[in-house]
Amino acid sequence: MASSRPSLAAAHRDITGKAVAHLRKAGKLPAVVYGHGVASTNVTVDAHEFEQLRRRSGPNTLIDLTVDGRKPDPVLVSDVQLHRVTQRPLHADLFLVRMTEELTVDVPLVAFGESEAVNTHGGTLLHPIEHVRVKALPDHLPQSMQYDISTLATFDDVIRLRELEIPADVTLLTDPEEIVAKVIPPRVEEVEVVVAAEGIEGAEAPEGGEAPEGGEGATSGGGSGEGSTEG
Repeated sequence: MASSRPSLAAAHRDITGKAVAHLRKAGKLPAVVYGHGVASTNVTVDAHEFEQLRRRSGPNTLIDLTVDGRKPDPVLVSDVQLHRVTQRPLHADLFLVRMTEELTVDVPLVAFGESEAVNTHGGTLLHPIEHVRVKALPDHLPQSMQYDISTLATFDDVIRLRELEIPADVTLLTDPEEIVAKVIPPRVEEVEVVVAAEGIEGAEAPEGGEAPEGGEGATSGGGSGEGSTEG
């Protein structure tokens, strides 16, 4: 029976070090295949094909990797080095898995639904954790775990990890009491109301109607801008 997993073709490479820059210019992505109890193998894959595969697949997707046309082996993309500016892949680590050996991975948490505490009361939704750590066989690794935020009706409501539906063939390693989501009230800004007096009690204007020094018309930060704090 043919595998339903996505596939990726690779070729063995002898070029290493700074010389791999020529491979990248030719549209090839340097990668290394490694695993428990096996020697690491330097390979190249088509850069465009690899990028398309990453966009279509989840972080824990098994990929059938074929090296030099041999029988495909299941791998996980364990790490991708990206260019600081363009964010294009520069190098990939491909982990060769054993289908009978459990793996420990991080699984992203995905929220759905609408919260009354957010929509009606103007609160802000917080996600204290965005990933959970689990252990499972390679073909049972979840791509994500979803949770419904519609239960967050007040600012006292929280969603804890133990409330999520965990597949029976997956072992949760993160503390189940961890808070997954909550809503905090909107920040109330204190508005300082300054009541301006129309006159200064007991102050008498000198002859000519001019205001006394320090009185009305001589407040700090006037039209000249003097007294302002440098920002």
